[in-house]
Amino acid sequence: MTGIMLFLVVLVVFVMILVSKGIVIVKQAEVIIIERFGRYHKTLASGLHLIIPFVDNFRHFTWRFVREDYKGNKYIQLKTESRLDLRENVYDFARQNVITADNVVIEINALLYFQVSEPYKAIYEINNLPEAIEKLTQTTLRNVIGEMELDRTLTSRDMINSRLRDILDDATDKWGVKVNRVELQDIHPPKEIRAAMEKQMRAERDKRALILEAEGTKQAKILEAEGFKNAQITRAEGEAKSKLLVAEAEAEAIRRIAEAVKETKMDPAEYQIALKYIATFGDLIQKGDKTVVLPYEATSLLGSIKTIQSMLKM
Repeated sequence: MTGIMLFLVVLVVFVMILVSKGIVIVKQAEVIIIERFGRYHKTLASGLHLIIPFVDNFRHFTWRFVREDYKGNKYIQLKTESRLDLRENVYDFARQNVITADNVVIEINALLYFQVSEPYKAIYEINNLPEAIEKLTQTTLRNVIGEMELDRTLTSRDMINSRLRDILDDATDKWGVKVNRVELQDIHPPKEIRAAMEKQMRAERDKRALILEAEGTKQAKILEAEGFKNAQITRAEGEAKSKLLVAEAEAEAIRRIAEAVKETKMDPAEYQIALKYIATFGDLIQKGDKTVVLPYEATSLLGSIKTIQSMLKM
Protein backbone atom coordinates (compact mmCIF):
# COMPACT_ATOMS: atom_id res chain seq x y z
CA MET A 1 0.00 0.00 0.00
CA THR A 2 2.79 2.35 0.81
CA GLY A 3 4.33 1.84 -2.64
CA ILE A 4 1.01 2.41 -4.35
CA MET A 5 0.41 5.57 -2.39
CA LEU A 6 3.85 6.82 -3.25
CA PHE A 7 3.26 6.05 -6.93
CA LEU A 8 -0.06 7.90 -6.88
CA VAL A 9 1.54 10.88 -5.23
CA VAL A 10 4.30 10.92 -7.81
CA LEU A 11 1.73 10.53 -10.59
CA VAL A 12 -0.37 13.40 -9.25
CA VAL A 13 2.69 15.60 -8.99
CA PHE A 14 3.73 14.70 -12.53
CA VAL A 15 0.25 15.45 -13.84
CA MET A 16 0.23 18.80 -12.07
CA ILE A 17 3.61 19.62 -13.56
CA LEU A 18 2.33 18.63 -17.02
CA VAL A 19 -0.78 20.73 -16.57
CA SER A 20 1.25 23.72 -15.33
CA LYS A 21 3.62 23.34 -18.25
CA GLY A 22 0.80 22.93 -20.72
CA ILE A 23 -1.15 26.02 -19.67
CA VAL A 24 0.22 29.25 -21.08
CA ILE A 25 -1.22 32.70 -20.39
CA VAL A 26 -0.12 35.43 -22.77
CA LYS A 27 -0.54 39.07 -21.75
CA GLN A 28 -2.09 41.75 -23.88
CA ALA A 29 0.18 43.20 -26.62
CA GLU A 30 2.52 40.18 -26.35
CA VAL A 31 3.03 37.03 -28.42
CA ILE A 32 4.94 33.80 -27.86
CA ILE A 33 6.57 31.78 -30.61
CA ILE A 34 6.06 28.01 -30.09
CA GLU A 35 8.44 25.50 -31.63
CA ARG A 36 7.71 21.77 -31.83
CA PHE A 37 10.78 19.58 -32.07
CA GLY A 38 12.86 22.60 -33.02
CA ARG A 39 10.61 23.84 -35.80
CA TYR A 40 8.13 26.69 -35.85
CA HIS A 41 4.70 25.50 -34.79
CA LYS A 42 2.48 28.47 -34.05
CA THR A 43 2.26 31.95 -32.55
CA LEU A 44 0.33 32.39 -29.33
CA ALA A 45 -1.61 35.62 -29.10
CA SER A 46 -2.91 37.17 -25.88
CA GLY A 47 -5.13 34.88 -23.81
CA LEU A 48 -5.15 31.31 -22.41
CA HIS A 49 -3.52 28.52 -24.45
CA LEU A 50 -2.73 24.83 -24.05
CA ILE A 51 0.50 23.28 -25.33
CA ILE A 52 2.10 19.86 -25.09
CA PRO A 53 4.76 19.96 -22.40
CA PHE A 54 8.30 18.90 -23.37
CA VAL A 55 7.15 18.79 -27.00
CA ASP A 56 6.19 22.39 -27.54
CA ASN A 57 8.78 24.89 -26.36
CA PHE A 58 9.07 28.65 -26.23
CA ARG A 59 11.41 30.25 -28.73
CA HIS A 60 13.91 32.31 -26.74
CA PHE A 61 15.73 35.16 -28.44
CA THR A 62 18.54 37.44 -27.33
CA TRP A 63 18.70 41.01 -28.51
CA ARG A 64 21.83 43.11 -28.32
CA PHE A 65 21.51 46.82 -27.58
CA VAL A 66 24.24 49.46 -27.77
CA ARG A 67 23.66 52.01 -25.01
CA GLU A 68 25.37 55.26 -24.05
CA ASP A 69 25.74 56.62 -20.51
CA TYR A 70 25.59 60.26 -19.45
CA LYS A 71 29.35 60.62 -20.03
CA GLY A 72 29.07 59.47 -23.63
CA ASN A 73 30.59 56.04 -23.02
CA LYS A 74 29.04 53.23 -25.05
CA TYR A 75 28.26 49.81 -23.61
CA ILE A 76 26.45 46.67 -24.76
CA GLN A 77 23.25 45.42 -23.16
CA LEU A 78 21.95 41.89 -23.79
CA LYS A 79 18.28 41.09 -23.34
CA THR A 80 16.96 37.50 -23.49
CA GLU A 81 13.21 37.08 -23.82
CA SER A 82 10.62 34.48 -24.78
CA ARG A 83 7.76 36.94 -25.20
CA LEU A 84 7.75 39.39 -28.05
CA ASP A 85 6.36 42.85 -27.28
CA LEU A 86 4.06 44.22 -29.97
CA ARG A 87 3.89 47.72 -28.58
CA GLU A 88 5.75 50.62 -30.17
CA ASN A 89 9.37 50.64 -29.08
CA VAL A 90 11.63 53.66 -28.78
CA TYR A 91 15.25 53.03 -29.60
CA ASP A 92 17.78 55.73 -28.69
CA PHE A 93 20.85 55.37 -30.85
CA ALA A 94 24.23 56.45 -29.59
CA ARG A 95 25.84 59.50 -31.14
CA GLN A 96 27.67 58.90 -34.38
CA ASN A 97 29.90 60.96 -36.64
CA VAL A 98 28.48 61.84 -40.05
CA ILE A 99 30.19 63.76 -42.86
CA THR A 100 28.14 66.32 -44.79
CA ALA A 101 28.48 67.14 -48.49
CA ASP A 102 30.76 70.10 -47.67
CA ASN A 103 33.09 67.83 -45.63
CA VAL A 104 32.00 68.88 -42.14
CA VAL A 105 32.00 66.16 -39.47
CA ILE A 106 28.95 66.41 -37.21
CA GLU A 107 27.60 64.28 -34.38
CA ILE A 108 23.98 63.14 -34.64
CA ASN A 109 21.81 61.41 -32.06
CA ALA A 110 18.65 59.81 -33.45
CA LEU A 111 15.49 58.32 -31.98
CA LEU A 112 13.70 55.50 -33.79
CA TYR A 113 10.09 54.49 -33.12
CA PHE A 114 9.28 51.04 -34.49
CA GLN A 115 6.71 48.32 -33.92
CA VAL A 116 6.77 44.57 -34.64
CA SER A 117 3.91 43.78 -37.01
CA GLU A 118 4.82 40.19 -37.95
CA PRO A 119 6.42 38.23 -35.07
CA TYR A 120 7.43 35.30 -37.28
CA LYS A 121 9.61 37.49 -39.51
CA ALA A 122 11.04 39.43 -36.56
CA ILE A 123 12.34 36.17 -35.06
CA TYR A 124 13.29 34.07 -38.07
CA GLU A 125 14.17 36.60 -40.80
CA ILE A 126 16.80 38.51 -38.80
CA ASN A 127 19.24 37.41 -36.13
CA ASN A 128 19.32 40.52 -33.95
CA LEU A 129 16.54 42.95 -34.79
CA PRO A 130 17.62 46.01 -32.72
CA GLU A 131 21.22 45.80 -33.91
CA ALA A 132 20.12 45.33 -37.50
CA ILE A 133 17.84 48.37 -37.29
CA GLU A 134 20.64 50.38 -35.66
CA LYS A 135 23.18 49.53 -38.37
CA LEU A 136 20.64 50.19 -41.10
CA THR A 137 19.76 53.54 -39.54
CA GLN A 138 23.44 54.52 -39.28
CA THR A 139 24.22 53.71 -42.91
CA THR A 140 21.03 55.35 -44.15
CA LEU A 141 21.70 58.45 -42.08
CA ARG A 142 25.23 58.70 -43.48
CA ASN A 143 23.90 58.43 -47.02
CA VAL A 144 21.19 61.05 -46.50
CA ILE A 145 23.39 63.55 -44.66
CA GLY A 146 26.26 62.95 -47.08
CA GLU A 147 24.14 64.43 -49.87
CA MET A 148 23.39 67.64 -47.95
CA GLU A 149 25.44 70.63 -46.88
CA LEU A 150 25.75 71.66 -43.25
CA ASP A 151 23.38 74.64 -43.43
CA ARG A 152 20.67 72.58 -45.08
CA THR A 153 21.18 69.78 -42.57
CA LEU A 154 20.55 72.14 -39.67
CA THR A 155 17.39 73.60 -41.22
CA SER A 156 15.82 70.50 -42.81
CA ARG A 157 15.21 68.15 -39.90
CA ASP A 158 11.65 67.38 -40.91
CA MET A 159 12.71 66.46 -44.42
CA ILE A 160 15.53 64.25 -43.12
CA ASN A 161 13.20 62.55 -40.63
CA SER A 162 10.62 61.85 -43.32
CA ARG A 163 13.19 60.51 -45.77
CA LEU A 164 14.79 58.27 -43.15
CA ARG A 165 11.42 56.90 -42.10
CA ASP A 166 10.47 56.02 -45.68
CA ILE A 167 13.79 54.29 -46.38
CA LEU A 168 13.86 52.36 -43.09
CA ASP A 169 10.21 51.36 -43.28
CA ASP A 170 10.72 49.94 -46.75
CA ALA A 171 13.93 48.11 -45.75
CA THR A 172 12.55 46.64 -42.51
CA ASP A 173 9.35 45.35 -44.09
CA LYS A 174 11.15 42.06 -44.72
CA TRP A 175 11.79 41.77 -40.98
CA GLY A 176 8.13 42.25 -40.06
CA VAL A 177 8.78 45.70 -38.55
CA LYS A 178 6.87 48.93 -39.06
CA VAL A 179 8.97 52.08 -38.64
CA ASN A 180 6.56 54.78 -37.49
CA ARG A 181 8.91 57.75 -37.29
CA VAL A 182 12.52 58.84 -36.95
CA GLU A 183 13.60 61.90 -35.00
CA LEU A 184 17.00 63.59 -35.08
CA GLN A 185 17.41 64.48 -31.43
CA ASP A 186 20.69 66.43 -31.49
CA ILE A 187 23.01 67.72 -34.22
CA HIS A 188 26.41 68.88 -32.94
CA PRO A 189 28.78 70.59 -35.41
CA PRO A 190 32.47 71.06 -34.42
CA LYS A 191 33.35 73.86 -32.01
CA GLU A 192 35.02 76.00 -34.66
CA ILE A 193 31.97 75.66 -36.90
CA ARG A 194 29.66 76.64 -34.04
CA ALA A 195 31.84 79.67 -33.30
CA ALA A 196 31.73 80.72 -36.97
CA MET A 197 27.96 80.22 -37.05
CA GLU A 198 27.54 82.40 -33.97
CA LYS A 199 29.61 85.15 -35.59
CA GLN A 200 27.52 84.85 -38.74
CA MET A 201 24.31 85.07 -36.71
CA ARG A 202 25.53 88.18 -34.92
CA ALA A 203 26.50 89.74 -38.24
CA GLU A 204 23.08 88.93 -39.68
CA ARG A 205 21.34 90.46 -36.67
CA ASP A 206 23.47 93.62 -36.92
CA LYS A 207 22.75 93.80 -40.64
CA ARG A 208 19.00 93.50 -40.08
CA ALA A 209 19.17 96.16 -37.37
CA LEU A 210 21.01 98.59 -39.69
CA ILE A 211 18.57 97.88 -42.52
CA LEU A 212 15.60 98.51 -40.24
CA GLU A 213 17.16 101.73 -38.96
CA ALA A 214 17.88 102.94 -42.51
CA GLU A 215 14.36 102.08 -43.62
CA GLY A 216 12.95 103.94 -40.62
CA THR A 217 15.04 107.03 -41.40
CA LYS A 218 14.04 106.87 -45.05
CA GLN A 219 10.37 106.54 -44.20
CA ALA A 220 10.59 109.44 -41.75
CA LYS A 221 12.19 111.69 -44.39
CA ILE A 222 9.58 110.67 -46.95
CA LEU A 223 6.78 111.46 -44.53
CA GLU A 224 8.40 114.78 -43.62
CA ALA A 225 8.77 115.71 -47.31
CA GLU A 226 5.19 114.72 -48.01
CA GLY A 227 4.02 116.81 -45.05
CA PHE A 228 6.00 119.84 -46.26
CA LYS A 229 4.66 119.32 -49.78
CA ASN A 230 1.08 119.12 -48.58
CA ALA A 231 1.57 122.22 -46.44
CA GLN A 232 2.95 124.17 -49.41
CA ILE A 233 0.10 123.01 -51.61
CA THR A 234 -2.45 123.96 -48.98
CA ARG A 235 -0.82 127.39 -48.49
CA ALA A 236 -0.70 128.02 -52.24
CA GLU A 237 -4.32 126.98 -52.64
CA GLY A 238 -5.27 129.33 -49.80
CA GLU A 239 -3.38 132.25 -51.36
CA ALA A 240 -4.90 131.51 -54.75
CA LYS A 241 -8.39 131.46 -53.31
CA SER A 242 -7.68 134.69 -51.40
CA LYS A 243 -6.45 136.46 -54.53
CA LEU A 244 -9.39 135.11 -56.46
CA LEU A 245 -11.81 136.47 -53.86
CA VAL A 246 -10.06 139.86 -53.87
CA ALA A 247 -10.15 139.96 -57.65
CA GLU A 248 -13.80 139.00 -57.68
CA ALA A 249 -14.54 141.75 -55.08
CA GLU A 250 -12.63 144.35 -57.10
CA ALA A 251 -14.39 143.24 -60.27
CA GLU A 252 -17.74 143.58 -58.54
CA ALA A 253 -16.78 147.06 -57.25
CA ILE A 254 -15.70 148.16 -60.71
CA ARG A 255 -18.92 146.82 -62.16
CA ARG A 256 -21.00 148.74 -59.67
CA ILE A 257 -18.98 151.94 -60.20
CA ALA A 258 -19.40 151.54 -63.93
CA GLU A 259 -23.13 151.26 -63.46
CA ALA A 260 -23.11 154.33 -61.17
CA VAL A 261 -21.23 156.57 -63.64
CA LYS A 262 -22.92 155.17 -66.70
CA GLU A 263 -25.51 157.91 -66.91
CA THR A 264 -22.94 160.70 -66.39
CA LYS A 265 -20.88 159.57 -69.35
CA MET A 266 -17.78 159.45 -67.17
CA ASP A 267 -14.84 157.10 -67.62
CA PRO A 268 -14.76 154.53 -64.76
CA ALA A 269 -10.97 154.26 -65.11
CA GLU A 270 -10.55 157.98 -64.37
CA TYR A 271 -12.74 157.55 -61.38
CA GLN A 272 -10.56 154.71 -60.03
CA ILE A 273 -7.37 156.71 -60.65
CA ALA A 274 -8.83 159.69 -58.82
CA LEU A 275 -9.61 157.51 -55.82
CA LYS A 276 -6.04 156.18 -55.81
CA TYR A 277 -4.61 159.71 -55.93
CA ILE A 278 -6.83 160.89 -53.12
CA ALA A 279 -5.83 157.88 -50.98
CA THR A 280 -2.17 158.55 -51.69
CA PHE A 281 -2.43 162.22 -50.68
CA GLY A 282 -4.32 161.25 -47.60
CA ASP A 283 -1.41 159.03 -46.56
CA LEU A 284 1.07 161.83 -47.16
CA ILE A 285 -0.97 164.28 -45.08
CA GLN A 286 -1.33 161.79 -42.21
CA LYS A 287 2.46 161.38 -42.05
CA GLY A 288 2.76 165.13 -41.34
CA ASP A 289 5.28 165.83 -44.10
CA LYS A 290 5.60 169.53 -45.02
CA THR A 291 6.80 168.77 -48.49
CA VAL A 292 4.12 167.64 -50.93
CA VAL A 293 5.18 166.00 -54.18
CA LEU A 294 2.78 166.53 -57.02
CA PRO A 295 2.81 163.91 -59.76
CA TYR A 296 3.64 164.80 -63.31
CA GLU A 297 0.12 164.13 -64.37
CA ALA A 298 -1.35 167.00 -62.28
CA THR A 299 -3.92 167.80 -64.90
CA SER A 300 -5.14 164.22 -64.73
CA LEU A 301 -5.44 164.57 -60.99
CA LEU A 302 -7.48 167.75 -61.36
CA GLY A 303 -9.61 166.14 -63.98
CA SER A 304 -10.25 163.17 -61.72
CA ILE A 305 -11.22 165.48 -58.87
CA LYS A 306 -13.59 167.38 -61.10
CA THR A 307 -15.12 164.08 -62.16
CA ILE A 308 -15.73 163.09 -58.57
CA GLN A 309 -17.13 166.55 -57.83
CA SER A 310 -19.57 166.25 -60.67
CA MET A 311 -20.63 162.83 -59.43
CA LEU A 312 -21.29 164.18 -55.96
CA LYS A 313 -23.40 167.03 -57.32
CA MET A 314 -25.58 164.56 -59.04
